[in-house]
Amino acid sequence: MLNEKTLKAIRNLEKDYPDKRSLVMGALWAAQRCGSGVLTKEDLESIAERLDISPVEVQAAATFYTMYNVLEPVGRYHIQVCHNIPCNLLDAEQIVAQVEKSLGIKNGETTADGKFSLTTVECLGSCGTAPMMQINDEYYENLTADKVDQILESLE
Repeated sequence: MLNEKTLKAIRNLEKDYPDKRSLVMGALWAAQRCGSGVLTKEDLESIAERLDISPVEVQAAATFYTMYNVLEPVGRYHIQVCHNIPCNLLDAEQIVAQVEKSLGIKNGETTADGKFSLTTVECLGSCGTAPMMQINDEYYENLTADKVDQILESLE
């Protein structure tokens, strides 16, 4: 069930999308941002009903893009490390290993305190500054193991 803040955000977006089907990504983003930070099955169904499309169409969009947290909660800081070819050629595996070592978690896990989650993802669109990671909405580029530690320490 979408909360009132989410519904208001979706209503505000509707004027920019004459075809409701085009609003699916904005509605998903609003539901994630204005809700608990994770999209539940009920959220997806409510969005589908609001946009007059099938729940499977909403779920397809939500699960295709890594910016949506579907069904599984993530930590307060969601660390996404790109592991596409350019990042891998420039030691993305070392970046993942450093995050895992520093936080004591593996890819796909969340720290016990719920503060950090780690996910490897396909291209984040910053190949020229690889290796890179995204934490929530912030990009961190040209990474080294030392830079990773400094970034994580700044979030403590």
